[in-house]
Amino acid sequence: MNYTLSQLEIFLKVCQNESITKAAEELHLTQPAVSIQLKNLQKQFDIPLTEVIGRKLYVTDFGKEVALMAENIIHQAHEIAHKSKVFKGELIGKLKISVVSTGKYVIPYFLATFLKKNPGVALKLDVTNKVKVLENIANNEVDFSLVSVLPTDMNIDNLELLQNKLYLVTGKNSTYPIKKHDFSILEELPIIYREKGSGTRYTMEHYFESKGILLRKQMELTSNEAVKQAIIAGLGSSIMPLIGLKNEIFSGELKIIPVKGLPIKSSWQLIWQKNKGFSPVASAFLQHLREEKDQIIQKDFSWYEEFE
Repeated sequence: MNYTLSQLEIFLKVCQNESITKAAEELHLTQPAVSIQLKNLQKQFDIPLTEVIGRKLYVTDFGKEVALMAENIIHQAHEIAHKSKVFKGELIGKLKISVVSTGKYVIPYFLATFLKKNPGVALKLDVTNKVKVLENIANNEVDFSLVSVLPTDMNIDNLELLQNKLYLVTGKNSTYPIKKHDFSILEELPIIYREKGSGTRYTMEHYFESKGILLRKQMELTSNEAVKQAIIAGLGSSIMPLIGLKNEIFSGELKIIPVKGLPIKSSWQLIWQKNKGFSPVASAFLQHLREEKDQIIQKDFSWYEEFE
């Protein structure tokens, strides 16, 4: 027998898809390349691995047995590669993080250098709303979560990454003069809300209640991107985190209406369960943040720090 690991991987993918074309697409290879490797593997056996009836490819019973063994061989080969990297001192494993939706504008910059330095780390990043993010932490489904409002009913530790600033934002065609307005201006505007469970909505509503502001809610949307596009289209205004508005503010599609008492300021906080047993990957990432946080902010968020 003289087959290669690559041939087994290609054969397994063909079996899983029952199609050379689909296997080629998933492997990012040409169809002829997959066909050639499949033929070369078949030459090692007197019994057919596959057969074509009509225009459809079928895996024979023998082929299914070979595919099962191939899967085990490939798994073992990956384990050998993994162990080799561990013995060489490379950081290997998964890093699982959940972030609130606007956190997607923050967390990639704090991850970038760490992942470049540690190519053996696989990232699983879940972008969702505040309620789901806190559930992830409570159920120990992730290493860390990124939030802008700290939970008060959970036993957690935290690391502040970046200040969060929320401004009153409107479209470029707004007729309101760019001057310092009293917060009563909010009662004149059609306000666009995020959905219930959103940290942005929680912060906005808390601010309104503290000022005794009565609003006429225009609509409720389920993402910051949707809110942005609605404002650009002239459907209303909203109080939004500045962090996700860089391009639209600089291009003039959106503008900030200065209001006394704004921006609302909180902080982007990385949180984790107190006394959590960290994996080597999670521990290394936290150490990276503690050492590199200030340099990352200076390098990637200098534009953001200029806004007061």
